[in-house]
Amino acid sequence: MNPTNIEIVATCLFVTAILHTFMTSFFEKLSHSASRHAGLFHLLAEVEVVFGFWALVLVITFSALLGSKEAIHFVEEQNYTEALFVFAVMVVAASKPILSFASVCINFMAHCIFKVTSLSKNTAIFFISLSFVPLMGSFITEPAAMTIAALLLRDRFYKVGLPLKLQYAIIGVLFVNVSIGGTLTNFAAPPVLMVAAAWEWTTPFMFTTFGDRAALAVFINALLITIIFHKQLPKEFIEPVKEDMPLTVVLVHIIFLASVVVFAHYPAVFLWLFLFFLGFTTAYARYQNPLILREALLVAFFLAGLVVLGSLQKWWLQPILLSMTPTVAFYGTVGLTALTDNAAITYLGSLVDGTSLEFRIALVAGAVTGGGLTVIANAPNPAGLSILRDHFANRIVSPSYLLLAAIVPTIVAILAFRFT
Repeated sequence: MNPTNIEIVATCLFVTAILHTFMTSFFEKLSHSASRHAGLFHLLAEVEVVFGFWALVLVITFSALLGSKEAIHFVEEQNYTEALFVFAVMVVAASKPILSFASVCINFMAHCIFKVTSLSKNTAIFFISLSFVPLMGSFITEPAAMTIAALLLRDRFYKVGLPLKLQYAIIGVLFVNVSIGGTLTNFAAPPVLMVAAAWEWTTPFMFTTFGDRAALAVFINALLITIIFHKQLPKEFIEPVKEDMPLTVVLVHIIFLASVVVFAHYPAVFLWLFLFFLGFTTAYARYQNPLILREALLVAFFLAGLVVLGSLQKWWLQPILLSMTPTVAFYGTVGLTALTDNAAITYLGSLVDGTSLEFRIALVAGAVTGGGLTVIANAPNPAGLSILRDHFANRIVSPSYLLLAAIVPTIVAILAFRFT
């Protein structure tokens, strides 16, 4: 390994950014005690800002070391498609007609479960939100599934008030289940997208190699948290208010969501569609809630910062991957994913020539298995965090508690992928 000066700087800033994510509560406290600079400290307490902030520091350093033209060229050559897509799909998936449609479907499923089991409707909705919705990520993409699941959990449970332990247990299971729930197809999970074309992995291959195991782990995780915490869920079932939502408006929103997903690899197309979507929501404003533009922009900023910082980590990540056997690759990738985006790890793995099929399967399985351990481990995680964190104390989701909450569902995923 012979890293350049800028690669060393980038790695130092990358490590700093990771440590910063564990210190957001410290900056939040500073924002209250140091009123003169409260705005700056509050900004630094926003998890979604962390990687974008340190990416800016990197670009400034890049400019100082190599010149402004080189810095601009470096920024321009990065691929921001994923960040832009997550922004667009979050806003569309969180629109009122889409959520109304999802709510109707989930309430119907909950009613069916209520009829054939002793579960209450609230408990059934809780189970469905953490099982079937994450698995929908294989068809509507993981960011969309994360957005829908987080909004349903927020409105049905978090707003009512939950014990802190249950709050973290939910977010831990949600992050893990969404990460593994997108592996039934070859186009929905970011770490799979990075290798599907290079390794010629089709949807039937994904379903038979990963899908059945992922679905098993998702249902076990959802069932475990439901059994353990069902007594702490709200007892009273509040029937959703029936709204005058025209079927045509719902259908148009579904078409917009499906179109954005279909053209996920073509930012010029899906952003063009997104602009039409904004126009439609303006024309039919009476059927809309305020769009989550701020939250989606923050998540996109987070992911773009991760792209900028992560693009210069190849010098140390790739040699580590090259030295791994398939078994070590699986467990090693689970751990590495906690420190960097799992899509970046699988992308680097796709650049390594001559790897065996067993190694490739282990690499991807490990990447998705570890996708719930931290906020940065999987691209949709910041989306879920931005939706749910208002209901945590001081709007702070502790990375340490999140890691602890995700350990059990991660172990379940490990057992499903390695021993079934």
